[in-house]
Amino acid sequence: MTLHDRAAQFSPFAALTGHDAAIAETARLTDKKLHLSEDRIAVINEKLRMLEEMFPECPEVSITYFVPDGKKGGGAYTTKTGCVKRIDPIKGTVEFADHTSVPFDDIFDVESAAFQSIDFSV
Repeated sequence: MTLHDRAAQFSPFAALTGHDAAIAETARLTDKKLHLSEDRIAVINEKLRMLEEMFPECPEVSITYFVPDGKKGGGAYTTKTGCVKRIDPIKGTVEFADHTSVPFDDIFDVESAAFQSIDFSV
């Protein structure tokens, strides 16, 4: 046996290729989508209605919404801040000026400095 063939016997062997990636994916945590009360949904709807009236002014808005995970159950909550360009009741989305689209059903909260003087408590 040549010296090269003999050395090949002791080279590393990766029998579990992808195993580390599978473990990392399993360990990655996701959040469950929260179910909103009717009162909270009514407040969100009122805020969206008010935003429609403010469109020419384009106030800065922060929308917290649920983003489903593409690989496993659950997802994560994220907040998008910017100018809302359009609220589309047909598609059921809020569209930002940068073309980000947020489905109504995934919205958790809507905040803006324009809402500071308004009491939304139920």
